[in-house]
Order: sequence, then structure tokens, then C-alpha cells
Amino acid sequence: MPTGVHLRDARQQLFDAAERVLLRDGPNGLTSRAVTDEAACAKGVLHRHFTDFDAFLTELVLDRAAQLETQAHGLRETVGTGTVADNLTSALTTLFGPVPVAIIPLITFRDELRARLRQAMPGGGIAILAQVTTAVSAYLADERAMGRISADADIDSLTLSLVGGGHLLFADRDPDPPTTATINKLVTTVLAGVLQRRPG
Repeated sequence: MPTGVHLRDARQQLFDAAERVLLRDGPNGLTSRAVTDEAACAKGVLHRHFTDFDAFLTELVLDRAAQLETQAHGLRETVGTGTVADNLTSALTTLFGPVPVAIIPLITFRDELRARLRQAMPGGGIAILAQVTTAVSAYLADERAMGRISADADIDSLTLSLVGGGHLLFADRDPDPPTTATINKLVTTVLAGVLQRRPG
């Protein structure tokens, strides 16, 4: 019996469908029926590949977290180039894109998903935020080692301020995401006391 689309890579098509539902309808709208309807496949397809819906969501979050890891490497590659503030502004805009921001409340709302993520990855249940935090912290430490951030800068506190503030800016998605100027203002305010002035 045909089931709509040919699911050559059923997992990826289901993940992409879940992403579209999440962006359109939010965490409350993300059900197994909504995902299979969006993917135009039979409901049984999801359960052939995953033991239950929380297993599916766990794999979805881990897949998107892995994509963030790739984007985080881009931030590390900017160390020593441009300005620290501009690099972080660009990184926060990328790392807090629409999908990561939509996934965070999904993790927050579902206790079972959070528990499974804790088992699946080091650093515990709030995947996505963990990836962003690790990326920003590593970048700041590298810039401190290069002398572009003061040697006594408290990397943990700076990271918390940047990631927490960035998340708050992006989580309020109504009507539009924050402007580059808004993000840059946050970054420059947080870094105001620690950026080293270059002689010149």
C-alpha cells in the first residue's frame, strides 16, 4: 500500500516534518500524528523507526544539537579575526536560530525527553542551550588566551550573561527576531569591562 511519499530516508524526513510543525504550531502542536501528517506518511512509519514518540523527539534533538556543534566550530574559527563583539553577535544570531529556539521549550515541557537527553549526552537535559554555552565559553577562553579579552575575565559569568541574555532576546519571537543592533548592544554591554584595547 502506498503511504504518500517514498521514505527513502524516513528518519530525516520525519525530523524535517517535526521541525516544520514545531516552527508553525509550537511545542504543544508537536504530536506523532502531526508529524506523520506533515511528512505525508502512515502513522506506523514513525513507530517502525522509533520505540515511542519520546524516543523520536530525543533523536530529533540530538540530530539538531549535532548541527549546532558544526556551527559552533565556525565561531572557534573566528578567534583573533574581526572584533570579539561582532564575532559573538554573528554567532548568537546563528546559534539561536528559529529551530534551536523552538526546541528549547519542547525540552523544558517534556520531563521524559529531558531525562532521556541526560542519559544520551554529557551535560544533561537542556541540549541546545548546552551546545551554545560550550561554544561561547570556548570562544571567550581562546580570545582571552590571545590577549583580546583581559586575563582576569570571568569566562563562566560572561558566558552565562551572553547565552542567557541571547536566549531571552530570541525567545521573544513576536513579531520578529531581534535585530543585529540589539544583539550587538547586549554583547558589547556584557563585554564592556573585559575587552582589551589595541594600541594605535
